[in-house]
Amino acid sequence: MAATPAPFARFEWMIAWRYLRARRAEGGVSTMTWISLVGITLAVFALIATLAVRSGFRAEFVDTILGANAHVTLYNAGTVDDQTGRIDRTIVDYDAMAERVRAVPGVVRAAPLIKGQVMASARERNAGVEVFGIAPDDLRTIPRIADPTTAVGDIGAFASGIAIGSGVARELNVGIGDRIKLISPNGAKTAFGTSPRINAYEVVYIFSAGRYDIDRVRVYLPFAEAQSFFNREGRADELEVMVKTPETVDEMTPALLAAAGERAQVWTWRDASGGFLRALEVEDNVMFVILSILVLIAAMNITSGLIMLVKNKGRDIGILRTMGLTEGSIMRVFFICGAFTGVIGTLLGVVLGCLFAIYIDPIFSFVNVLMGGQVWDPSIRGIYNLPAKLELPDVLSAVMLSLGLSFVVTLFPARRAARLDPVEALRYE
Repeated sequence: MAATPAPFARFEWMIAWRYLRARRAEGGVSTMTWISLVGITLAVFALIATLAVRSGFRAEFVDTILGANAHVTLYNAGTVDDQTGRIDRTIVDYDAMAERVRAVPGVVRAAPLIKGQVMASARERNAGVEVFGIAPDDLRTIPRIADPTTAVGDIGAFASGIAIGSGVARELNVGIGDRIKLISPNGAKTAFGTSPRINAYEVVYIFSAGRYDIDRVRVYLPFAEAQSFFNREGRADELEVMVKTPETVDEMTPALLAAAGERAQVWTWRDASGGFLRALEVEDNVMFVILSILVLIAAMNITSGLIMLVKNKGRDIGILRTMGLTEGSIMRVFFICGAFTGVIGTLLGVVLGCLFAIYIDPIFSFVNVLMGGQVWDPSIRGIYNLPAKLELPDVLSAVMLSLGLSFVVTLFPARRAARLDPVEALRYE
């Protein structure tokens, strides 16, 4: 008795390869194969490119949050001022509070902060800005602000001047060495009421935090100067805390509150940006589902091509069955035909998707020039360019999805070919 050949034997691959190389008379089969190949390639490319941009956008957004803002903000619960009737949240013993907070394991820095909103003016141009009063040594520890590769000027001269965002500098049309005026309506108190306070400062440092909404409004003043400008002598508005692992900031909250004191309240970076991050996650999931459907549609072209191939090769199938090929062998032959298209299309899509993610900057620059500029508006997007970050799990998920769908849709026409009755196939031959 003859031995049964092993699955996916050499002759099965040879027959499948001959069927894939359709003759001119079977141009329809060849055309459907190319359409399937191009469809799978473009679908996988779109999926990987989207996943890379999604990961890059999330990483860039989180990095700008953690690199330019406090990971945790500590402030006091409000008390009513007997003289003005306003709620006072300022911190009097801010140095002692900062020392206690710095002793909490995982805390990198704790700095007292003065915050206020004023109008900045220079050369008859005005802009609303948010002033942060901070000590010079603490300013140097903020990664996105103190980055010398994106900043202009000398951060060491901050103690005798003012540091402004690149957006503020552009709005006011000022540079290093120019002077700008800060105008606050809550100035000095006199017998005739409160008069506006106007101080002029020399611009010594211009930073770019990578976020349009930060660079457009943020200004830094030396802490002592900010106390004087905002009438906060001997007080601070809040405590800016940086931690070693921002992802675990929620676990550190009880220890930070205990160190800060009984009146302390906490506001973390997750509280400030959690809504946006959750919305981004929902959008990511929806985009993945939509692009998965696109891959499925492209994979269905394989089914169409195989159905045409089975119809054209009905006589061949009958002859092969009479020669002794089993249903399993016939099924594997046509499965190889469909799976080969899916594998090649997936590999080409992975290559194109990875190249797009790696060279996204020159590609985006070319598109920007082609469209006449202003393709990406940072005032709407928040960040200055389109980021992309290749991650192995994203690539693997795209590959597994494409190959899985390609293999599944191939099974139905392959099974139909295997069950074709050789007698019916050869009756009219």
